Amino acid sequence: MGFFPKVGARLCAVIACLSVSPGVAQADWQATEVVQPYSISGKTGPELYASIGERGPSIGGKGRAIALTNFKLTWTRKYEPQGHACVLVSAKPKLTITYILPKPAQRLPPAMAEGWETFINGVHKHELVHGDLIKDMVRKIEAVSVGLSAPGDPKCQKVRANLTERLGELSRTQRQQSRDFDRAELSNGGNIHQLVLALINGQ
Repeated sequence: MGFFPKVGARLCAVIACLSVSPGVAQADWQATEVVQPYSISGKTGPELYASIGERGPSIGGKGRAIALTNFKLTWTRKYEPQGHACVLVSAKPKLTITYILPKPAQRLPPAMAEGWETFINGVHKHELVHGDLIKDMVRKIEAVSVGLSAPGDPKCQKVRANLTERLGELSRTQRQQSRDFDRAELSNGGNIHQLVLALINGQ
């Protein structure tokens, strides 16, 4: 079938540990979700797909993707010494998820416009699953963070190291889930594979 760019989620997490004034231990939060289009050319399915292969987002020097989900995650945390122990009493995330999706630069013929809408809606839906996996990871990080403590840790060093280890485990799980999802969707007969074939064949 020729060039087949992969769809994936690139991890781009920045985690900040800040000392702040007292707050709610588990405050409500919502992710900010942004669609970032990149321009492609062409008026037929094969032309549009070829342009995606040329202009799609780069994935670590391993080729280009049809679409990509990036995220930036920062935390506001409050550590509180309690006697000789340290407790993480609050952790509030700030999460921004960016979906990078192709967008034709020119108006498409009516029949192709309909086919493109089916294609891009399916690709966007795929990327939203990656976004849900990221949000689920953040909720799990929040759950293991608040109330985490370490005895004999008046300077709050042990509890930070413990938290870092747990974050690593959750991050690795999220990455594996994303890879497994992509593998299923991109395999022969998978959802993205079917969308690409329909686009190229003008169905």
